[in-house]
Amino acid sequence: MTERITRQDVAHVADLAQLSLTDDELDAFTIQLADILDHAADLDALDLADLQPTAHPLPLVNVFRADVVGPTSDRDEVLAAAPAVEDAQFKVPPVLGEGP
Repeated sequence: MTERITRQDVAHVADLAQLSLTDDELDAFTIQLADILDHAADLDALDLADLQPTAHPLPLVNVFRADVVGPTSDRDEVLAAAPAVEDAQFKVPPVLGEGP
């Protein structure tokens, strides 16, 4: 493995991000970032010339069901069961403070 990132690189990036890292954290993050860069290099080395770009690994076609109107509840019956109703709508307490 060639050294792709140094401890000084990690310290510089941490300084740019205004992060205070201990020596142990610098060592750990240097190893972790080197592993990530090695994995990216492995992916970059793959021959993908004959592969088509995909958004999903499976060949999915529209997976949504048809939008079909079905039976609904009676509005008056539902509103009759509500604890509070105003202007034929559910009345609920304000969420962000008092209303207008």
